[in-house]
Amino acid sequence: MRMAVFWRPLAYLGLAGLAACAGTPAGKTTAPAVEATSAPAPEPIRIGIALGGGAAKGFAHIGVIKMLEANGLAPSVVSGTSAGSVVGALYASGMNAFELQEKAVALDETKIRDLQLSSGGLVQGQKLEDYVNAQVQRKPLEQLAKPFVAVATRLEDGERTVFARGNTGQAVRASSSIPGVFQPVSIGKYHFVDGGIVSPVPVDAARQLGADVVIAVDISNKARGKTPEHLLGALGQSIAIMGQKLGQAELARADVVIRPQVLDIGPVDFNQRASAIMEGEKAALAAMPQIRARITQLQAERVQSTRVAQQKAIEAQRQDCLDKRSRLQRLAGMAGMDDSCATP
Repeated sequence: MRMAVFWRPLAYLGLAGLAACAGTPAGKTTAPAVEATSAPAPEPIRIGIALGGGAAKGFAHIGVIKMLEANGLAPSVVSGTSAGSVVGALYASGMNAFELQEKAVALDETKIRDLQLSSGGLVQGQKLEDYVNAQVQRKPLEQLAKPFVAVATRLEDGERTVFARGNTGQAVRASSSIPGVFQPVSIGKYHFVDGGIVSPVPVDAARQLGADVVIAVDISNKARGKTPEHLLGALGQSIAIMGQKLGQAELARADVVIRPQVLDIGPVDFNQRASAIMEGEKAALAAMPQIRARITQLQAERVQSTRVAQQKAIEAQRQDCLDKRSRLQRLAGMAGMDDSCATP
């Protein structure tokens, strides 16, 4: 018994010596040590904004963007329907919220309205197309400063169409062509009308652009038991009713929904643009805690995901190290005398 106790340490020493001598013979590779790696920083949260349709109510979008920028939450990607596509295109071109406000204040309605008696609509829409193209310096959609898409409805079959390339002004015109008011826009072999029929607030389009957090701005008409006072109001409310169920389902997929109180602003009340902008600011400020909470939650989820991925990588590296050990190194490891593959 004493002899066994005496020889065991000597055996360990001999084994360690053999492992040390045989660990790096010519032509052999040693097991790589497991190295500690710093966790890569999680990807920044990409904010997207989905701007809904609503004619003159669309000035509220400017107020929302203004408050997001003021709080360091400027959207990275933009999608727009109808009036939202007009504001969205200008914003995506590189303008900030204050520049948008200046454009809104200086806007002359005659620059975007070209009346023309036609069976397709009273407004041709060419002036709107030209105005938008002038503001974005005639850049096509794919060359705007921020990723942007305009959503329209294909007249032939009612398909939702997302314009991501090509003539920016034409895409905005198609997205804004209220049936019965604007003439349908011919692009290729199809005709297009207002996107509000199929996507009143284009949440899905913003998500498809890569947004992690989608902020939806809903300024659509709501049926409130009142008869609209004029043709454009009736048409606008009809479109809102048609797209109501689709719109509700899509809004449910947004992270945050902002609803500026602009229901009393008529579709052609351009004289209330300052009020609409202010309502957008107020609604965005009220939603700020919810926006920050969602971003914080997503950041925490990404940090946790990064940690799990790092731990898996370390475990895989350690297993690879163990698999590449020599026979003597494995014996030394069993004896507790080789920690080259220890997890740091």
